[in-house]
Amino acid sequence: MTTSTSNTRALAGLRIAVGILFLIFAEYKVFGSGFTRGGGFQYWINRFLQEGAYPFMAPVLRNFVLPHATVIAFLVAYGELAIGLSLVLGLLVRPASICGFVYMLTLLFSSNYPGPHAIFWQYFGASLEHLVLAMCFAAFALGKPEEAFSARAWFRSPPRP
Repeated sequence: MTTSTSNTRALAGLRIAVGILFLIFAEYKVFGSGFTRGGGFQYWINRFLQEGAYPFMAPVLRNFVLPHATVIAFLVAYGELAIGLSLVLGLLVRPASICGFVYMLTLLFSSNYPGPHAIFWQYFGASLEHLVLAMCFAAFALGKPEEAFSARAWFRSPPRP
């Protein structure tokens, strides 16, 4: 196996693992009503506002997200489902990864503010839970993780005798 092949398979494995995580995140949001209609989304937005949204993001959360919470909650739930399915199946990986990257940055700026007097490195430490996934999405968008272990590759491969 060449280095290129093993790198492609490793990136595809990471793509599938992140996709499975997103399917797990989406499952309770899509198939239950607590997040979308039961106040779960609003709970998290209010918690972000109390515990550390970046100063430029707080007015967006208060004045736009909370007044449109139900619609945005459904967008989040079905967006996570779409990203997860896309990554697991290896279909439309680049658009899904770009959306995932934007979503992770939105979550990062909504919830990981370490404070105005934090040292430079503390911004990265505070944001690890979202920054790592954002970097995965960036790698998926820039690379070709759908080359292996994907529905597209499976349909393209010649039949085995």
